[in-house]
Amino acid sequence: MDLTNERDIERLLKKHGFRFLKSMGQNFLIDGSVPERIASEAGIDGTFGVLEVGPGIGALTGVLSRYAAKVLSVELDQRLLPLLGDTMAEFPNVRILRGDILKLDIGKTVTSEMPGLRYAVCANLPFNITTPVLTALIEAKIFETITVMVQREAALRCCAAPGTADYGAFTVYVKYHAEPEILFDIPPASFIPQPKVTSSAIMLKLRASPPVEIENKALFFRVVRASFAQRRKTLVNSLEAAFGGGFSKEELRQIVTDCGLDVMTRGEALDISGFAAVARRLGEKPV
Repeated sequence: MDLTNERDIERLLKKHGFRFLKSMGQNFLIDGSVPERIASEAGIDGTFGVLEVGPGIGALTGVLSRYAAKVLSVELDQRLLPLLGDTMAEFPNVRILRGDILKLDIGKTVTSEMPGLRYAVCANLPFNITTPVLTALIEAKIFETITVMVQREAALRCCAAPGTADYGAFTVYVKYHAEPEILFDIPPASFIPQPKVTSSAIMLKLRASPPVEIENKALFFRVVRASFAQRRKTLVNSLEAAFGGGFSKEELRQIVTDCGLDVMTRGEALDISGFAAVARRLGEKPV
């Protein structure tokens, strides 16, 4: 069975009486080159245990099993388990786990299921849970790389440059923890049912340490969130809204200028180093 052949997929779905649920964000690949590119460009080899989120019918899962030592696929939709039982029967290094990735202890689950390996993620993520899933995967702190298919809009947001429309607090969060890169785009015609938007394959190479020294991580991200809470505000005004109880406006202006920034600068113009500098100066006075 070719798990990216539309006729084979239709026969499999009919056999099991499976119908797509819009609420699950399910889109199955019908372009066989995509799983191969994902596994190849992710750098997966026999030293890796791979976590997959939402295997669907296993189009990517089967390819990953040829590259990796082990594959652990977490599937929320119980209706897909019998289909995966059919399609993954010939892959002894694949384990299908029914569960909600957002409710799992990811680090404990992956290390207990695939001990002694390097760890990576490869997945076709449902569009409606991209941000919380990426956050959970990053916070697990066990993966070398996270390579996923997401809505192109989400990929652009992860990789955006300061001052651009796509740049936001989540961009800073991702770049604090990883080096993101868009690998290639995947058109709607590569899936059934066809999504309304283009997808992108994105790789996050997790950092061993942040790109700049951060003395107080909680304060750093408080500054980041404040800076994007109202994008059209100047950085000074954004900081006043978040920290005004502890600083006068004049003190905040001085902090901003001490960091080499114009008082009319908006938070969306800062890179990680800029946010770190502001957080460092704020941290010099108890808030």
